[in-house]
Amino acid sequence: MKKISLLLIFFLLLTGNIFAQSSDVVPMADKLREDGKIWVVVAVVAIVFAGIAINLFRIDAKLRKIGKDLNIK
Repeated sequence: MKKISLLLIFFLLLTGNIFAQSSDVVPMADKLREDGKIWVVVAVVAIVFAGIAINLFRIDAKLRKIGKDLNIK
């Protein structure tokens, strides 16, 4: 138990310094916002997620149909 608690404390202290975002501004994001191109990025990401969701729903519908055909519950 002592080893686990020491390991947990070590990881908590280690991850305290590792953050994905810092307080500094990101020049690339600011430039995209200024030019209005950030909306292109948002639109592309939305289209990709919509495509993934549609594909998942189609696969789910096909699997339900196969399950009904084979009487799998």
